[in-house]
Amino acid sequence: MVTSEPAELLAVWESGLPRTPGGHALLLHRAARPGVSDDELRALPVGERAADLLMLRRELFGERMQVLVACASCGDDMEFDLDVARLAERPAEHQLQIDADGYLVEFRLPTVADLEAAAAGSSAEERRLRLLSRCTVAAEHHGEPVGCEVLPESVQRRMAEAAERADPAADLALSVSCPECGCTTPSALDIASYLWAELDSWARDVLLDVHLLASAYGWTEPSILSLSPLRRRYYLELCADG
Repeated sequence: MVTSEPAELLAVWESGLPRTPGGHALLLHRAARPGVSDDELRALPVGERAADLLMLRRELFGERMQVLVACASCGDDMEFDLDVARLAERPAEHQLQIDADGYLVEFRLPTVADLEAAAAGSSAEERRLRLLSRCTVAAEHHGEPVGCEVLPESVQRRMAEAAERADPAADLALSVSCPECGCTTPSALDIASYLWAELDSWARDVLLDVHLLASAYGWTEPSILSLSPLRRRYYLELCADG
């Protein structure tokens, strides 16, 4: 079961306030998989984490996501809905193999830990090579073992394409057509940032509710949080009417 009780979610939000976006993603993943260690979470493929966060989002805020994208051509804001369940596709397999141009390569899907380690590289090329090295299990050229650094660009491209097919949620790419000018704008959904922004807004609204009800009735925070959202809203309306 995901973390969904108001008091627990407020604790997640509070502990994440001083953290970086990467820290927010880890906290949200813990909430999606309570009881799983940080190391185990970091060892999951990137798309599996995205699927977990999408399912957490559905549990907390519903099936539909409203997304706002600015048109790359005319600048108009385009607002549209996304279906969470359709995006949350988990990888069918973690270990992959390709046979191309005389190269036989076994590799695995990138994990969160792989991306964190690769991000320490000082250049885009170093980051790419770090990720390639971590994810390549074994490579041969005409039966002879070779290092991943000698793999030609065509083979590396095939590896990337195979990983994308196996783990589609790892890169939630969107293509949005503007109703005003017809231009198509590419965009990417960062589910961790999106969900953290929603949690932040929800937490601040809940704390305001607690403040108003505690001021009006003298109730404690736990007693207010134990109320259903509907009953809490009803009491707030009574306060406003009074």
